[in-house]
Amino acid sequence: MIRIKGLCKSFGNHLVLDHLSLDIRKGETMVIIGQSGCGKSVLLKHIVRILEPDEGEIWIDGQNIGRLNRKALNALRMKIGVLFQEGALFDSLTVGENVGFLLLEHSKMRREEIFRCVREKLEMVGLKGIENLFPIELSGGMKKRVGLARAICANPQIILYDEPTTGVDPIMAAVINDLIRKLHNQLKVTSVVVTHDIASAYKIADRIAMLYQGRIIAVGSPKEIKESSNPFVQQFIKGEKEGPIGSNSISSR
Repeated sequence: MIRIKGLCKSFGNHLVLDHLSLDIRKGETMVIIGQSGCGKSVLLKHIVRILEPDEGEIWIDGQNIGRLNRKALNALRMKIGVLFQEGALFDSLTVGENVGFLLLEHSKMRREEIFRCVREKLEMVGLKGIENLFPIELSGGMKKRVGLARAICANPQIILYDEPTTGVDPIMAAVINDLIRKLHNQLKVTSVVVTHDIASAYKIADRIAMLYQGRIIAVGSPKEIKESSNPFVQQFIKGEKEGPIGSNSISSR
């Protein structure tokens, strides 16, 4: 479904992605792990072409997204739902308007049909009947789930999750992880999740890829990652201070 080939991205002299390559299979949940600031979110922004690479290509469902014109790119983006790290809700809009935003702005669906879809998606994430509230009235966990309802409102083929359990308590993190698995199975989507939460990665992933210094250094099932002989992987998944990564590497990218 997604093929990333030789992706490079720098910001000034700061190299973030260094000829990164990764294949993501149709219908799987791929979890990308790595240190904070290692480029996981930058990679997601390339998949939806918010950022343009310095080098390399991304293919989605057989299309080289770097060659798409604006109309074709917008059509592709309608097939991709994104759960942003902080929810990214519009404070001036109701929950219902936030969830239905993409359809309200970029589809020809009737308003009543859109809001029927909004209510359905809110119920799927356990938030039935809150469409007339405003974001300021929601807890952090509720905002995450509203963001998730918005990500699935247009019935996407791909869902991208940017640190879905960051900023919530362990109980809500477990709820969100269960929702990710439930929606993956129910909607039959391809999911890409970036996180540094190893417990979450093990719970939701079909496969895990580790990003380190701009490249994917290991890919495998949760069991294969747990049993990896790669010392960088072992240090990261065990959360050990001492090891080959070191404090200099942590701050260098």
